[in-house]
Amino acid sequence: MRTELCERFGIQYPIFVFTPSEKVAAAVTRAGGLGVLGCVRFNQADDLENVLRWMDENTDGLPYGVDIVMPATVPTEGTSVDINKLIPQTHREFVDKTLADLGVPPLPDDEEKSEGVLGWLHSVARSHVEVALRHPIKLIANALGSPPKDVIDQAHAAGVPVAALAGSAKHALRHAENGVDIVIAQGHEAGGHTGEIASMVLVPEVVDAVDGSAAVLAAGGIGSGRQVAAALALGAQGVWMGSAFLTAAEYDLGVRGSSGVSVIQEAMLAATSSDTVRRKIYTGKPARLLKSRWTDAWDAEGAPDPLPMPLQNILVSEAHQRMNEATDPTAVAMPVGQIVGRMNEIRPVADIMAELVSGFDDASRRLDGIRGD
Repeated sequence: MRTELCERFGIQYPIFVFTPSEKVAAAVTRAGGLGVLGCVRFNQADDLENVLRWMDENTDGLPYGVDIVMPATVPTEGTSVDINKLIPQTHREFVDKTLADLGVPPLPDDEEKSEGVLGWLHSVARSHVEVALRHPIKLIANALGSPPKDVIDQAHAAGVPVAALAGSAKHALRHAENGVDIVIAQGHEAGGHTGEIASMVLVPEVVDAVDGSAAVLAAGGIGSGRQVAAALALGAQGVWMGSAFLTAAEYDLGVRGSSGVSVIQEAMLAATSSDTVRRKIYTGKPARLLKSRWTDAWDAEGAPDPLPMPLQNILVSEAHQRMNEATDPTAVAMPVGQIVGRMNEIRPVADIMAELVSGFDDASRRLDGIRGD
């Protein structure tokens, strides 16, 4: 399973894994892929600095990357206090009533409440770039498309390639023209921010559109070696995964219950591939989430429309914190793709990676066996 990207990045397998957990990212890198740490949860540059220092110390000198969130259109900026003033009181009342109806307990009096993920702001995302480039990162990816040209130039000046997600061939071509090195063709079935076109259609369209001017990674609906083989057969040079590693044993975000797993992991373990919805209620932009009583409440008659980014995430940030620390897996808020139906057990990252490789090998041999001379 070696492509040109393996040589370019010095990795064993062309498997790129986005994750908000530094422990998962480091484990992916040590297992032969390229772990990509999501930076959006870091509101303070010092917090990101400390985590990247940990990554440097726990990746055995092997390559890793970072993922930032920098919308193409600059959203509302300002301090968290200023931005909070833009959130309607009716929306706050709806969130409070919904949490009460779901039986979600308040946070302990001595626990600091989340002020929202300020990483959605351009100014904070730019600080993430500055911090990351002080470390030996090998990739900067942008979860919301092509970053500004000056950010691409800044990364290239440091010798760091840039990747950007695309949900259409038109977007992919624009990324390549802007100087993006790797286009991540993310299909409709993917978790988080995603577009309208399914992976089977999107990946070859993107490969043809960029026509070698940028490498292509396939994303969305990939959770097995067979699906990795399918992605490479469609012309991709590797895969970009995320959801399949949310049930990794190393995933350490969220409060663990008596079962030894977090309430979010418990919810995902029980889900089928039909148990996701694509809504704006997480960030203000369309994102695929695990279906729950929380998402049902926003779909109900009389629910307000989601606010634009970053207001929506700031509105619901404390609600997310409360649900994540509670014990009810039916009331959670978590981005995840339709591949959640295959995520049925907690496994170490090394085991997930090994199965991807062996599954790819089995699929390749099966295709060899049916190919005519």
